[in-house]
Amino acid sequence: MSTMNGTAVLVTGGSRGIGAATAVRLAREGADVAFTYVRDETAAEKVAARIEAAGRRALPLRADAADAGEAAGAVHRAADGLGRLDVLVNNVGVGVLGPLAALTLADVDRVLAVNVRAAFLASRAAAERLPDGGRIITIGTCMTLRVPGPGGTLYAMSKAALAGLNRALARELGGRGITANLVHPGPVDTDLNPADGPMAEGQVALTALGRFGTPDEVAAAVAYLAGPDGRYVTGAELSVDGGHAA
Repeated sequence: MSTMNGTAVLVTGGSRGIGAATAVRLAREGADVAFTYVRDETAAEKVAARIEAAGRRALPLRADAADAGEAAGAVHRAADGLGRLDVLVNNVGVGVLGPLAALTLADVDRVLAVNVRAAFLASRAAAERLPDGGRIITIGTCMTLRVPGPGGTLYAMSKAALAGLNRALARELGGRGITANLVHPGPVDTDLNPADGPMAEGQVALTALGRFGTPDEVAAAVAYLAGPDGRYVTGAELSVDGGHAA
């Protein structure tokens, strides 16, 4: 049963992985979906086709989250293109892993620009366009709650910043009934982190369930927070991590 009929959504970084699964899941729940991508137009077209196969409108938007103007501009383009905006899903992110000494200033600037600044700017723009009762959902990481080993300093720092952003958004926008929530995926089987990849065994060992998650399982949590049943949840952090933080 569709629960989001007439809803307009923007998913940043929606051409693959968790973002693509989220875009398609929300379309199946009845939402029209705009989503951003940077380079892979073919992948974006495939996601758009899946949204349209669900009977909903798709609006692919080329936008580079590392560019401050494009990060905020995508929100306004989505709202203008769909005629409204009810839900923002801050999904786009980059992961740069490595020892402290190997991280360059360019690495630091890029990770903070995409993972932190873009989420802030998109959320601020969304606050201008969302109606009362709108939703902001941000994708974090299990490494915010538990860093299992060396090499994750920059990535964990950037994603931990989203916890503060999320709580502050919940307080600032709560008077309008707008909720803000953070979803922490654990090891998830994507192109960037495949369940049969060279680092998979160690990640699986850190979970309580002994397996990778799927993008669809994370998308289901986003759909709950975006849908009518999630309207009283705000300022929360929801782990979809197979017990990684247990």
